[in-house]
Amino acid sequence: MDSSYKNILISIVIALLGYFGAGYIFDEIQARLIGVVIFLVAMWTNEALPLGVVSLFPIILFPAFDILTTNATTANYSKSIIFLFLGGFLLAIAVEKIGLHKVIAHKLLNIFPPSVRGIIFALAVTSAFLSSLLSNTTTALLLMPIALFLTDTIKLKIRFVLAVAYGASIGGIITPIGTPPNLILMGFLQENQLETLTFITWMFKTLPLAMIMLIIVPYILSLGATHLTIEKELTNKTLDFEQKRLLKILAFLVVILFINSFFKFSEAGILLSFGLSMMLPKIGFLEWNDSRKIPFDIMFLFGAGFSIAAAFSGTGLAQTISELLLGLTQLNPIILILIVASMVTFTTEVTSNTALISIALPIIYSLGLASNIDTTLILMVATICASYAFMLPIATPPNAIAMSSKVLTIKDMATYGILFNILAILSTVFVAMVLW
Repeated sequence: MDSSYKNILISIVIALLGYFGAGYIFDEIQARLIGVVIFLVAMWTNEALPLGVVSLFPIILFPAFDILTTNATTANYSKSIIFLFLGGFLLAIAVEKIGLHKVIAHKLLNIFPPSVRGIIFALAVTSAFLSSLLSNTTTALLLMPIALFLTDTIKLKIRFVLAVAYGASIGGIITPIGTPPNLILMGFLQENQLETLTFITWMFKTLPLAMIMLIIVPYILSLGATHLTIEKELTNKTLDFEQKRLLKILAFLVVILFINSFFKFSEAGILLSFGLSMMLPKIGFLEWNDSRKIPFDIMFLFGAGFSIAAAFSGTGLAQTISELLLGLTQLNPIILILIVASMVTFTTEVTSNTALISIALPIIYSLGLASNIDTTLILMVATICASYAFMLPIATPPNAIAMSSKVLTIKDMATYGILFNILAILSTVFVAMVLW
């Protein structure tokens, strides 16, 4: 039997088992949703079909199983963050086309040791730093061409790409503006008259955790590869006219995005505007043929993630899970926080972290009120863990951008990701109990 057909059959069997098992706890529609989600995750993981094809399945399966209507499902494929991706991908393609990433890579290697471990730490730390000021999505988009350029060895490309993606996720928690879940939490605290966190207070809480992760993750990524050498000969050390012009455009974009963090205009609109400007005569650097490099499969992937989140809400599955969790309030606070951190981290793997945290915060708030735990603390843990999911591309925007590089498989990401998930959960809970 062809391996693709075998993997499809395995996915169907696993989904059926999930459906029948869920039927003992949830109602019929919710059990169907769980079965479909398990099927999608299995298909993404075993790569029975191309990523983009599987990501469009919710448009067929959700209406077919009476989970969501076709219109309600397809609306999730046009969320603003998807157009933010489109603008960012166009900028990244322009950077690669004129070779700006090569010059930046050379400058980067002059700062950090040129060893494999040094480069992995350089990419992760640089990504984390930028992600604390810009969105983690923008950071990953800008740095990914550099990671891909540094070597032709696939084994190293995988590690470099993951260093950028994981560094962006790690750094995204440092400030309230680093990633959308942080902003959602800030808004939730205000809406519910809870104590809000200032910019400095937030950084005081999250910086120690980010530093711990920035030691653990790059170190583990470098294991087994330190004997390899960087064979890429770096040339083009000085900027030519076109590269200087694009660098000025990107610098202007960074300034606009930083200023916008205080005014809250549409970041998607800003990124898309700059991305489309790359097509303008005498301003941009791209032609329409260059758009073929846009990884539309990753954009479809996020549409699938938002569809799953909408289905969780629309079928009442999120509310049902909330009611089931209330039975855990008698547990020891540390155990309860560990359970919440684990549930958010691994649930985020199958849906957008932005969509999930919007659903999860009211559930976790109720859980906090019913227990003896500081509600702000448990909400903070959940929000951080929504960004600290490293296994699947759908979990966070940086993960999806790493997958768009085409140098790694979902299996590669999941192999490292499950270990980093566990370490992130333990580190987050430790810092929360000790410092928060």
